[in-house]
Amino acid sequence: MTVLATVIVLGVLIFVHELGHFWAAKAVGIEVQRFSIGLGPRLFGFNRGETEYVISAIPLGGYVKMGGMDDEVMERIEGGDVNARPREPSDRDFDSKPIWARTLVISAGVIMNMIFAFGVYVFLAANYGIQVYDSTRIGMVDDSSLPPGTEALGSIEPGSRVVAIGGEAVAHWGDVETRLYEGDPGPVTIDLVEPQRSVEIRVPVTQAERLALVSSVAVWLEAGVGFIAPGSPADRSGLEVGDRILAVSGQPTVNWWAFVDQIERRPGQRVQLSIERDGSALTRNVTLDEEVDRRADGSTVSVGKIGISPPSIGLTYDQIGLGEALETGYRETVAVTGLILGFLRDLVTLNVSPRSVGSIVTIGEFSGQAAAAGVDTFLRFMALFSVNLAILNLLPIPVLDGGHLVFLAIEAVRGGRGLSIEQKLKWSNVGFLIIVGIMLWALSNDFLRLFGL
Repeated sequence: MTVLATVIVLGVLIFVHELGHFWAAKAVGIEVQRFSIGLGPRLFGFNRGETEYVISAIPLGGYVKMGGMDDEVMERIEGGDVNARPREPSDRDFDSKPIWARTLVISAGVIMNMIFAFGVYVFLAANYGIQVYDSTRIGMVDDSSLPPGTEALGSIEPGSRVVAIGGEAVAHWGDVETRLYEGDPGPVTIDLVEPQRSVEIRVPVTQAERLALVSSVAVWLEAGVGFIAPGSPADRSGLEVGDRILAVSGQPTVNWWAFVDQIERRPGQRVQLSIERDGSALTRNVTLDEEVDRRADGSTVSVGKIGISPPSIGLTYDQIGLGEALETGYRETVAVTGLILGFLRDLVTLNVSPRSVGSIVTIGEFSGQAAAAGVDTFLRFMALFSVNLAILNLLPIPVLDGGHLVFLAIEAVRGGRGLSIEQKLKWSNVGFLIIVGIMLWALSNDFLRLFGL
């Protein structure tokens, strides 16, 4: 399943990306000589019109070869002849088109990846609904982020179950969040059981305070392993999906949020996890990663990280209309974009370990886990990876789309006088070496991880 899932993820997303370049080039009248899924020597393909459509040997990317965009580095990647005779210039060449047209063509791959992700999120929301937990049991209240007038929530014991807000019954966690976020501003009573009691809070007026309120109260989640990040401390220590966490270094673990707190308070430390697996009690020793976490007030603190996500137990779907599905798709696309940009920022500032970067092996493991979790989870992973592919392609490294956009920006600033062919080749060779270096770095991380290093 893992191999098939990886082929589907890479094949579909590379196709979507290159299709963006292809359509844009055709739209502005540029000759498209080859549309390739994969790099290197051609395995098989066919010709239709002026374009050769091929599957190439190395499944780590793709390209659209356009007339007048001759590049020695790309010729090497394509497996072509770098000493071939130059072609005659044409008004359908890439370089003959205005800057706006070339910018559109170069940007189109990234745009298509973002549209794909947005479309997947909208499809999931419209077809399945919004994912919510089929529970109203409170797992955690963060006193430090509660807005003024809602401090009474801090007195609620974890495990208490919300039955009504403002006299209206709640059926699942989505109802709880909706009543807190969209309710009329002012006093409201929250009725609970286990134990039975009521608390009164004042619903904030501003959207920012309402968001802080919703974010400060979390649903009860069992302390278990639902997903393992490849190369993480959990992966290296032998934890498996389905394990239930019972204690951390002898301290009982009540729920997921207690587990997170226990882990975050031990950055870089070696801890002993007591777990239950298929009815048997086991222990696993784990050396936690240490990362820098940014708090809401802008301060930073070192926290422990283990690299797992909670199990998706008790999730259900709340049906919504098309308009809300479109809004949900937009929100999720923006949220995932911010998440990936934050990871890149932390990687550059060394707030996360360089060992976090993985290669196709890591992609395969993620793909396999997502496929095993179900169609909806697999589609969500594809959407996330599509955004990731778009952002990485925008990095200002020659041979990537971002590098080509830098060349076009220089040309625009210089009044239409771009870099010479020799300068472009020089920087493209540098970019090619950078990309190869990144790939070797990622592969070495996976290689070391496979040997437990």
